[in-house]
Amino acid sequence: MEEALLDLAEALRERLAVIRDQESRRDEATHIERLRAVSDKIEKLERALPQPIDARLVHYLQRKSYDKALEYLEGRDARDDSPSG
Repeated sequence: MEEALLDLAEALRERLAVIRDQESRRDEATHIERLRAVSDKIEKLERALPQPIDARLVHYLQRKSYDKALEYLEGRDARDDSPSG
């Protein structure tokens, strides 16, 4: 489970990097394609997550609140994998 969550967090960071990339924005078509590709990657990783997944993370991912999902994942390093932890 931990590796899957780390992969998801990395993809969420990658998405933020694309959004912040001012150079990429100069070529709108390429920028949109990069965002689409990383969003597809996030969705693929989300579908592959082992169950059960904490309800908060599910909520963030379903609503595409990717910033909140990343904050959740980065804050969970001191907790265990259990739904209550």
